[in-house]
Amino acid sequence: MINKPLACQQHDHKLCIDAALTAAQTLCSDAGVRLTDQRKKVLELIWQSHKPLGAYTLMHMLEQSAAKKIAPPTVYRALDFLLEQQLIHRINSLNAYIGCPTPGTQHASHFLICHKCGIAVETNIQKITDDLVAVATQAGFSCESLSVEIAGYCADCQQQQQFQNQDSAS
Repeated sequence: MINKPLACQQHDHKLCIDAALTAAQTLCSDAGVRLTDQRKKVLELIWQSHKPLGAYTLMHMLEQSAAKKIAPPTVYRALDFLLEQQLIHRINSLNAYIGCPTPGTQHASHFLICHKCGIAVETNIQKITDDLVAVATQAGFSCESLSVEIAGYCADCQQQQQFQNQDSAS
C-alpha cells in the first residue's frame, strides 16, 4: 500500500515553499548561479499549491503581487532557469510547471495528475523507469529524458464522487 502523497493531504503549503526556497538557495549557491528575486518569486508561486501552473497564469500572479505589468519573456526566462537548475518540472500534457520535491537530482519524472482538483503528484518508481529504458534500448533508441504523465482522479476526488453518487441515489 502506498501512503497518501503529501500533495493529497491537508497541510501548510508555507512549509513546502520554505523548503523549496531553502533548497534552491543552496543549490544555486553551490552551482555558482544567481537566484534572483524574480526567479525566487516564480518558484514561490509554483510551490504555493501542488497544482501545475502555466506561464501565463504565473505572469498574471506576478503582476498582481508586483502591481505592474510583467512581460512573458520575463516569466519564461525564470522558468528556463528553474528548469535548468532542476528545481521544477514541466508537465507537457498541461503545458505547465510544478515544483520538484527532489531538486538538483537527475531523475525520471512520473506524474499522477487529477482531472478534478488539478493536483499533480511526482513519483519516481525505478522499476517503471528501468522498464521504459529497456524497451527503448531494445528498439535501438537512446533515451535522453523520461517523463510519464498519468491522468485520472486522486483518492479524495474519487471519495467525494462516491459520496455524491450515494447522496443522489438516496
